[in-house]
Amino acid sequence: MGKEKIKNILFTVAYNGANYSGWQRQGNSVGVQEIIEDAIFNAIGQKVEIFGSGRTDAGVHAVGQTFNTLLFFEKVNKLPLAINCYLPNDIRIMSAKTVPNDFHARYSAHSKTYIYNLCISQIESPFDYQTCEYIKYDLDIKAMQKGASFLVGKHNFKAFCSANTTVTDFEREIYSFSVIKIGGKIKFEVCGSGFLYNMVRIMVGTLVDVGRGKIRAEEILDIIKSQNRQNAGKTMPARGLCLKCVKY
Repeated sequence: MGKEKIKNILFTVAYNGANYSGWQRQGNSVGVQEIIEDAIFNAIGQKVEIFGSGRTDAGVHAVGQTFNTLLFFEKVNKLPLAINCYLPNDIRIMSAKTVPNDFHARYSAHSKTYIYNLCISQIESPFDYQTCEYIKYDLDIKAMQKGASFLVGKHNFKAFCSANTTVTDFEREIYSFSVIKIGGKIKFEVCGSGFLYNMVRIMVGTLVDVGRGKIRAEEILDIIKSQNRQNAGKTMPARGLCLKCVKY
């Protein structure tokens, strides 16, 4: 590698997850991680393993996913353009910067922010059907906003975690949770210390039940206390979920 020194580099990547089995490299299907690792090799000839801030499930998108890896490369600011030449159009490296050697994209993170996009319409648009979940009934936006306020804070979120998990610590802290309606679209934006398996999609599903009048906003406190997945709403489809950013 000549005089180049190995560097720990943090990347930000955006992707439409519709065509992938999730972030993680998979044995029998294609994950975003695999595509990026192959692109790095094709761009600069270095075989690496990248470490993401966390896994996104099949069909979930990102505008601010992050990962780090060790590379021999002098001009770090040139890496996005070089790697993007070998990536499909639905994955793009947005930025790259050098970070300390002990930095890890997952373990150094302070917070993550997710957005869930919901559209109230009888007909799906051909332009956002992959990134927005569609429903055909109206929702009470004020009730959902009130419900979201009960999710803010440090709680045991076991009731909002899919059963298929090996996690034993269910305590997480939600810093903010907004529900905004613009025209026929509703945007749920939640920022927290971290999230359990399917946690955001279950929280949104529960708020949709509030919006439909199936449960009262105040009942969310009882759902949290129950620690019972059966008491929370359904897991919303993956296509409406997007990782907005990771803060360090």
